[in-house]
Amino acid sequence: MSGRDAAREAFLRIAGWTLDGAAPIPGDASRRSYLRLRHAEETAILMDAPPDTGEDTRAFHRIADHLRGHGLSAPRIMAADHDAGFLLLEDLGPEQVADHLSRHPQDEVGIYTAIADVLVRLHGCALPSGLPRMTPETAADMLDPFFDHAAPNAPRAKIRAEVQHLFTALAGPAQTLSLRDFHAENLIWRPDRSGLDRIGLLDFQDAFVAPAAYDLVSLLRDARRDVGVDAERAVMDRFAVGTGRDQEPLARDVALLSVQRNLRVLGIFARLIHVDGKPRYRAFVPRVLAHVRRDLTHPSLDRLCHLVQDHLDLEGQMT
Repeated sequence: MSGRDAAREAFLRIAGWTLDGAAPIPGDASRRSYLRLRHAEETAILMDAPPDTGEDTRAFHRIADHLRGHGLSAPRIMAADHDAGFLLLEDLGPEQVADHLSRHPQDEVGIYTAIADVLVRLHGCALPSGLPRMTPETAADMLDPFFDHAAPNAPRAKIRAEVQHLFTALAGPAQTLSLRDFHAENLIWRPDRSGLDRIGLLDFQDAFVAPAAYDLVSLLRDARRDVGVDAERAVMDRFAVGTGRDQEPLARDVALLSVQRNLRVLGIFARLIHVDGKPRYRAFVPRVLAHVRRDLTHPSLDRLCHLVQDHLDLEGQMT
């Protein structure tokens, strides 16, 4: 038994749980791993986030408590050992939104409308102290993976300068709590609940303060699934009404944030494919490129489109 295995068993023993009947849960691109545990009729989730890989469970714990305090369905923390990198979490349910919709596509508009209500609540949440803030400068910095791993010949300085200009001129100040990776694989569908409790929230340890539409973009320009036209329209309408936004400036913000976010995603996927040896991310590249190309057509992004468009011929090297 490795030292990590022994530490895991010791943590669970103190918490009153064991690994008997544990089942792995598919993870994300991080170094965290997850197990669904069973104890009599109860289930719980073990998060294993080794600190020596750069993981820190404190951020997840703090944001989970904050979200729960604002009436949102983040998991209750049942036990924690932050120094060792273990959390025992409430099990919000077995069905990701993405999994449910793969079997029941007719539910998409209703479920995405429920998710839009969560976004409206997030928009009105007080901000936890100490979170990083997405400034125009950090928006440009976040593009580094695109330049480093996907498009090393792109005019980095010019694209960075244009992104900074656009975020200064158009996006407005960052003042909304963003969970950052807010998409259908990180949301749990809980049809037996009501209201905001129908949507379980996961993977928010990297939360930051961003322009209001950042998580809206994460949801609607999903790298892993196509969002239907009716669902997208329903979410945009619900979000606009709930946050008091006009549709035209909201659509402009969505286009800008989508291009910034998805250029970064292309770089991250290129690194995962070529450096980390995770070829499964190749399947997502065409969809992400389609998001970028679609949103670069917004009139407010003409100069950025001119700078970027010749560096998006990435299918051959990434698919």
